[in-house]
Amino acid sequence: MNADPHRGQPIVHRGPAPAAARLVAILVHGRNAAAANILTIADELGLAGVAYLAPEAADRTWYPNSFLRPLPENEPGLSSALGLLESMVGDLRQRGIGSERVAIIGFSQGACLALEYAARHARRYAALAGLSGALIGPPGTPRAYAGAMDGTPVFLGCSDIDPHIPLARVHETAGIFRRLGASVDERIYPGMGHLVGADEIEAVRVLLRRYLSP
Repeated sequence: MNADPHRGQPIVHRGPAPAAARLVAILVHGRNAAAANILTIADELGLAGVAYLAPEAADRTWYPNSFLRPLPENEPGLSSALGLLESMVGDLRQRGIGSERVAIIGFSQGACLALEYAARHARRYAALAGLSGALIGPPGTPRAYAGAMDGTPVFLGCSDIDPHIPLARVHETAGIFRRLGASVDERIYPGMGHLVGADEIEAVRVLLRRYLSP
């Protein structure tokens, strides 16, 4: 078994070079998907001045089992995926692009990964958006995350009947990010199912446009 399956995986780039962009957005795709799938969000947002970076999971999956399973059951994929995001943020930092110029946006399994990464590496980001996702681990997982979000705007959008994401975990996730010092916008959509809705796209657009505005 490959101990670091996502290392060296492609990172697809859309838009200006990160150094020339006003904002860098890392887009994290869901299970059984690819970078091309999540990059459709960039098209829907329609924002100039944003460099989009979309990493691609090995075998189209960041970790093998439900995000609610015990953490060891999702290894080594989970640690490898978290390490990939940290390497991307670290690479940007070395190029003079601090986390305050970086937004992280994920859908489904990618949303869970993005949220867990940001909680474990709590700092100021330009924005964080979890679309149909929540923090990883079974009920009762310790959430003693270090660091502080320093007012990072966080958007959480999910259906009340999502078959993969329990509503209680979304509420728990919102509360944890508030405790970490984030400004959280949690929106629950009645009967929507497991998808990205137009209101969610608009909410993310508003977050990013707010950063891009003088």
